[in-house]
Amino acid sequence: MTSTVILQAAGGNMMGTIVPMVLIMVVFYFFMIRPQMKKAKEHKKLIGELKIGDKIVTTAGIHGKIVGSNETTFLIEVEGGTKIRFDKSAISLDATKAAEPKA
Repeated sequence: MTSTVILQAAGGNMMGTIVPMVLIMVVFYFFMIRPQMKKAKEHKKLIGELKIGDKIVTTAGIHGKIVGSNETTFLIEVEGGTKIRFDKSAISLDATKAAEPKA
């Protein structure tokens, strides 16, 4: 009889430990992982929609116009006609769309 009581007490304690851990993982997913995945998906879509002639802003804050591209980089023309090659992941904003008035 005493072994039954001990097993029931241990089982209840185990459930009290697992439930909070599962809740912490669920909260972590919805507040950390899911928003980051959504942001990455939006950035990938932004990069895919960019074309030659679009004005952009890089993560370093450099403003320019796309004058060429290949699989992984954009050739950006900045003021004065200077051309700089940037990795596509370094683009943070499509200034062409940001300048348009929102309907």
